[in-house]
Amino acid sequence: MLEDKDMNDTSYHNLMMKHLEHNPLMYSLDNITNVSLGDQNITECAQVMIPHEVFLTLGLISLVENILVVLAIIKNRNLHSPMYYFICCLAVSDMLVSVSNVVETMFMLLTEHGLLVVTPHMMKHLDNVIDIMICSSVVSSLSFLSTIAADRYITIFYALRYHSIMTTQRAVTVIVIIWLASTISSTLFIVYYTDNAVIVCLVTFFCITLVFTAVLYLHMFVLAHVHSRRIIAFNKSRRQATSMKGAITLTILLGVFIICWGPFFLHLILILTCPKSPYCTCFFSHFNLFLILIICNSLIDPLIYAYRSQELRKTLKELVLCSWCF
Repeated sequence: MLEDKDMNDTSYHNLMMKHLEHNPLMYSLDNITNVSLGDQNITECAQVMIPHEVFLTLGLISLVENILVVLAIIKNRNLHSPMYYFICCLAVSDMLVSVSNVVETMFMLLTEHGLLVVTPHMMKHLDNVIDIMICSSVVSSLSFLSTIAADRYITIFYALRYHSIMTTQRAVTVIVIIWLASTISSTLFIVYYTDNAVIVCLVTFFCITLVFTAVLYLHMFVLAHVHSRRIIAFNKSRRQATSMKGAITLTILLGVFIICWGPFFLHLILILTCPKSPYCTCFFSHFNLFLILIICNSLIDPLIYAYRSQELRKTLKELVLCSWCF
C-alpha cells in the first residue's frame, strides 16, 4: 500500500503507478520507478530523474496561462459562443493537471525539507484526489476535443442551421454531461484501480475518441475543399474560411494532445501486453518524462488559443496589461 512508499520518492503517484504497485501480475512500483543496477545491466536503462522544481515551475506557468484563457473568454462577450465555451472547458481540464502537479510537488518539497509532516493516511487521501483530478483531466480533454470537432463539423456543413442546432442551452447541457461523466468515471477508475479493465477502458476511450475526431476532420477538410470552389457569395465564403480556421486550430490542439499524451497511453498498453519484458521496463523508467510531456500539453494549449484567435489574443493582452498596472 501507499504506507510502504518512501515519502521522498521522486516519482509521482497516479492511477497507473498504483495499479502496478498492487497488481501481483505486474511489476511492483519499485521495479518501475527505481531501477536497480542489475536491472540496468539487463535493460541498459536507468530511471530518468527530474527535479521537483522543474515540475513546480512548469505547473505554475501552465496554471497561470489557463486561468488567463478562462478569464479572457469570460470577459470578452465576442467570445461567448459554444466553441469558446468548449475551449474554456478544455482550459479547465488543463488546469486540473496543473493544480494536481503543483499541489503534489509542494507537498513533496515541504516534506523533503522537514517543513511539513504528512501521515501515510493523509498522503493516501491526497494521492486519491490527485489521481481523480488527472484522470478527469484526460477523460474531459478527450471529450471536449471530440465535442469541438463536432461543433466545427456542424459549423461547416450546416452553417445556415448552426445557431438552431448548437444553441447555448444545448452547449451547456453537453458541458455538464461531460464533466459529470468524467468525474464519475474517474472516481470509479480510482476505486477499481487494481483491475486491468480500468486500463483497457482508458486506452479504448482514447482510441475511440481519436478515431471519431480524425474521421470528422478528414471529412471536413475533404468536403470543405470541394465546397469552397462552389461558393460565390463573399459573406458565405468568409464564414467558410472562418470555420475552417477554427477546424485547423482544433487540429493543431489534437496533434499536440496526441504527442504529449501518446507516450502515457503507450505506457498503459505496455503494462497490459509486456509488463515483464526488459524493453518495456526500460520504457517504464522514462515515466517522469511522460509526466513532463503531459504538463507541457497544458502549457502549450493556451499559446495555441492565443496564436490562432486574434480576439482572444487581444483580450489576453488587456488582462496582462491590467495585472501589471495593479
